[in-house]
Amino acid sequence: MNPSTEFEGVCRLDDWGLIRASGADAAAFLHAQLTSDVANLGAGQVRLAGYCSPKGRLLASFVLWRDAAGDILLACSADLLPATLKRLRMFVLRAKCVLSDASAELPLYGLVGARAMDWLGDTAPAEPWTWRGRDGFSAVALPAAADCTRVLCAARDAPDLSQCAPDVWRWLEVRSGIARIEAATAERFVPQMLNYELLGGVDFRKGCYPGQEVVARSQYRGSVKRRSMLFELDAPARAGAEIFDGGDPGQPAGIVVNAAAQPAGVAAGWLALVEIRLAALDGDLRVGGADGPLLRRVEMPYAVPVEAGAVD
Repeated sequence: MNPSTEFEGVCRLDDWGLIRASGADAAAFLHAQLTSDVANLGAGQVRLAGYCSPKGRLLASFVLWRDAAGDILLACSADLLPATLKRLRMFVLRAKCVLSDASAELPLYGLVGARAMDWLGDTAPAEPWTWRGRDGFSAVALPAAADCTRVLCAARDAPDLSQCAPDVWRWLEVRSGIARIEAATAERFVPQMLNYELLGGVDFRKGCYPGQEVVARSQYRGSVKRRSMLFELDAPARAGAEIFDGGDPGQPAGIVVNAAAQPAGVAAGWLALVEIRLAALDGDLRVGGADGPLLRRVEMPYAVPVEAGAVD
């Protein structure tokens, strides 16, 4: 099967949610909270961003953009949205910024394939990490995965397209190698462990944000000891599951970040994005224990340096 020709249509993304930030200080407030440059977020631009604890560990991750009304929309895992929204609101103080859950107003959909782009017409984004839209409708282009076009759509009304299985979108999301923090993995990773600085998700020139010193120190004191890589396996996997090296089973070598069943006709088993200690990358890697399902490394869709280094 060629996924780029077989996978087409739209699916409702019930595992995603949407936060709206409105007000004169919304961009400045988020700029001081997130790992990306929000203050200079231009029209049509989309950012990958992390929200860190003071220890530099990711509490949540976002795909964010400024909509037609000038508000900033932040798409994230639905299971993290309530806690993330509550925490962000704690720091608004006197800033002119109102944060709200916009998930019901603007449900999120995943659009896949060429026919979806044809349906979007003039609102089809020109390239990845850009968006187009109008009031009540945003079409956000994400990097392609397995040669399939992917668009994240926030819309009051469901796109009038044939249905694509949510499991297909989930698999494409994992195949893209772009990690999404879920409840099971909150506070487990420094952004570099998820390759965020390779994907534009960390801006080292911007001002302070929670955890900034830890993230910057991890970057500049040496190379990174842990990265996220793609693996296939023959059994189900779940976010947060620990990975062990059969040659050194005494302590975990990594953690499953995101996982999805492989679609029928593509491959058997499951696909997992795994945060892994680079020293163990060529080891006998297994899920759950030294006798668990074997991981088989597959190619990443972007270059990831694998030299030994400093973040552990």
